[in-house]
Amino acid sequence: MDDLSHQLQGIQYPLDLSFKLFALATQATVTDSSGRTVLYTKQKLFKFREHVEIWTDKSQGTRLAHIKANQLIDWSARYFSTDAQGGEIGSVGRRGWRSIWKAHYETFNPGDSSPDFSIQEENPWVKVADSILSDIPIIGMASGYFFQPSYLATRTHGQPVMRLTKQPAFWEGRFKIEKMGELNPREELNLLLSYLMLVILERQRG
Repeated sequence: MDDLSHQLQGIQYPLDLSFKLFALATQATVTDSSGRTVLYTKQKLFKFREHVEIWTDKSQGTRLAHIKANQLIDWSARYFSTDAQGGEIGSVGRRGWRSIWKAHYETFNPGDSSPDFSIQEENPWVKVADSILSDIPIIGMASGYFFQPSYLATRTHGQPVMRLTKQPAFWEGRFKIEKMGELNPREELNLLLSYLMLVILERQRG
């Protein structure tokens, strides 16, 4: 995890997370407010299990981490993050039936069965409206300018620590990540990778 921790040193919030809407394989780039690329992810094609590789940038010269599902059916899957050497960073999982209407995820420390953070969609009606409008020809191209779903990460006692909010954009998905509370390096890493996985899963969900 040393390479990942080094990659995140000195990053300036808010972060920008963006991905191309029409790419065959989901590709996402995270940059900080100074324009520095922090992370680049690319989902493998033709894989039954989710497998996302984390790189330092689009050149894919230096691999930082992997995110892999623990089972074939992703509805109740946990997604485990490891560094390039195989060291555990943490995991994230969708909260089953609670996520049908309102997206709800939980993150875990390595080896823990109880979550350390909860990530919840703040206003599910915004996501519904965004999904419906995006399916309408021509009008759908502008849906991102009217509805911006947001996802708040809180500790188990309710303290907010990070928020991801969709931003207005044409031809790509764009999100802002804000840091709202104190986090140790492992917590920060796990939450950022969890948000990356959330964006990929929610894009597939509609």
